[in-house]
Amino acid sequence: MPLHLIQRGNNRQICFAADEDYRFYLDWLKQYADKTGCRIHAYVLMTNHVHLLVSSSLAGAPGELMKRNVSMTLRHRAS
Repeated sequence: MPLHLIQRGNNRQICFAADEDYRFYLDWLKQYADKTGCRIHAYVLMTNHVHLLVSSSLAGAPGELMKRNVSMTLRHRAS
């Protein structure tokens, strides 16, 4: 069953400041969707939030994908 997942910037701050931020996120999303066993059916990347339509046959996979997402975002912003 597909899940609609939303990720917002902290206090609705900007998530994507430049075109390369969007590309980085999409590259990361593909890599970690493959690693966690998730299928991304659709996505919308807005300036301050993201919508994902995700499914997986593994119960904890979408949660693991989002957990890795937060970790990746913090590392990317620190660099």
